[in-house]
Amino acid sequence: SQGSVGASGDLAPLSHLALPLIGEGRVRFQGRVMSAAQALKSAGLKPLVLGPKEGLALINGTQFMTALGALALLEAEHLARVADVLGAMTVEAIRGTETAFEPEIHAVRPHPGQVLVAANIRKALLSSDGRPKKSGIALSHENCGKVQDPYSLRCMPQVHGASRDVLAFVRGVLEREVNAVTDNPLLFPSEDKILSGGNFHGQIVAIAMDALSIAMAEIASISEQRMEKLINPALSDLPAFLIKKGGLNSGFMIIQVAAASIVSENKTLCHPASVDSIPTSADKEDHVSMGAWAARKATQVVENTRRVLAMEALCAAQGIDLLRPLKSSRALESMHDLIRKEAAYAESDRSYHDDLKRLECMLLSPEVGALLAKEGIT
Repeated sequence: SQGSVGASGDLAPLSHLALPLIGEGRVRFQGRVMSAAQALKSAGLKPLVLGPKEGLALINGTQFMTALGALALLEAEHLARVADVLGAMTVEAIRGTETAFEPEIHAVRPHPGQVLVAANIRKALLSSDGRPKKSGIALSHENCGKVQDPYSLRCMPQVHGASRDVLAFVRGVLEREVNAVTDNPLLFPSEDKILSGGNFHGQIVAIAMDALSIAMAEIASISEQRMEKLINPALSDLPAFLIKKGGLNSGFMIIQVAAASIVSENKTLCHPASVDSIPTSADKEDHVSMGAWAARKATQVVENTRRVLAMEALCAAQGIDLLRPLKSSRALESMHDLIRKEAAYAESDRSYHDDLKRLECMLLSPEVGALLAKEGIT
């Protein structure tokens, strides 16, 4: 996975991928690592015999960074939808107001992502079997006198929405790139031309991957701050650290500490790779994109964000349980039920490691996808 500077193609990684086609290199086959020649023989296949330019065509492109970027983007788009629902769950648990998500506010600042996220959060908070209506939790504090919530709750449309608009840009870049020709030189038989150019240069993908990292790091950052509000009794009016038996129990304190650590790690990973360049190939390749590294670290930022959202899911579900017998909306009760299938309510301290690993998987599950679709969370 290392060795590409993201120009003249992802030469080193793509070479490792292409070697087995000609019986070279090593592969994993039927659970074992072995030589490609042995694996091809076991599978009843013969190595390819490459013709003119075919070897170059296999390695002289942006396929490595683009493939990693596509996988990262697909998960990022899903997690962005999940973040809207979990953010709404935290609003409920902290007994916040839905006023900040009223459509009129966002119609006068109509960034597409902002408008979309506000609508998603309203759907999550107000979903019912009939007309949209406030949940039992929302009705319980309808006349509490609170006017505005902290930014991490109130400004979710503006923050999540900014990330959504960036993800839309990234999707456009990657959709064009996966359908593009990035080899060099290029052959145009109908025009009887062989043209040398620079389509192998990954700058546009590198910039998109850096943007993806920033967009998802912000989703994680605001999620961590929502967690901080949940465990802070001065802001949540819930038991300190979301545990009834304080003192001997530290509750969800370390969950937020771990989330803060991961959010800080993301900040370092968001240093843009695309602004770096180092001359290679006897100074012929004197400006390179570093797109492969941009894509690799974007993948890590997305994984970190998934981890932080799993932590918010655990905390928000605990907060909802502490408000029982009050009920939340249909959408949020459904998400709560999915969380509780993987992680039980915490009466006292326990190791949360296994809970969080299961919740990470759950957030990517078909069940969550079906819930988002049912509630119209887009």
